[in-house]
Amino acid sequence: MGAIVGGIILFVIGAICRFALEVDLPFVAGGTLGTILMVGGGVLFLVGLLLMLAGRRTTVTARQDPSGYVAERRDPGAGL
Repeated sequence: MGAIVGGIILFVIGAICRFALEVDLPFVAGGTLGTILMVGGGVLFLVGLLLMLAGRRTTVTARQDPSGYVAERRDPGAGL
């Protein structure tokens, strides 16, 4: 979850640098810096989303015997 929030924060900071501020840094233009931050934030968001979705895989096995008793087993799936 931290990577998703971090990606959103980087994207927002990048958008502010790109579209709302006039930043003059000696080594990089403000628009370029904003674009780099927005791309990095988007990549971080997608990686966090993929890691979160990959960690939620489970296998559920349910068995019912003749007396009506139901046994259920949950096995977490392998992550990335």
